[in-house]
Amino acid sequence: MIKHFGFILAGSVFVADRLSKWWVVDVYDLAHKSPVDLLPFLDLTLVWNRGISLGMFQVDGDGGRYFLIALTVAISIFIGVWLFRAKEKILNIGLGLILGGAVGNIWDRLEYAAVADFLHFFIGDWSFYIFNIADAAITVGVILLLWDALLLSQKKNT
Repeated sequence: MIKHFGFILAGSVFVADRLSKWWVVDVYDLAHKSPVDLLPFLDLTLVWNRGISLGMFQVDGDGGRYFLIALTVAISIFIGVWLFRAKEKILNIGLGLILGGAVGNIWDRLEYAAVADFLHFFIGDWSFYIFNIADAAITVGVILLLWDALLLSQKKNT
């Protein structure tokens, strides 16, 4: 059951990410509206990310786009195989979050030629990067993998 949970979680993240982007891009049409204030610390602001995490390595043109798609597909396959073999609960959750987020962002690159980012957190003048549900899932997944590797593995060895 643990093995299947990671894949179910990946599918759930993918669906949540796709539904949120569909609403922001196609239904609400945030691209043609000013940023929307939701909370004193959260706006909806649409930006198109043609790079990787945190907007690094921006690429223009189809060559760069297809390279990023191929790279993220290869990484997703690796994560999927790792998830299939994983037995620990934290590892399954972390890998499932990463896989679901990665596939959500791959879908964006195929559909829009860029990743739709729209969640903008800030406190006063301090602004965090604009991101999406897939990015959040990937970040939490990586944190769980690090937690498993650095803290839980040490407890297993003692």
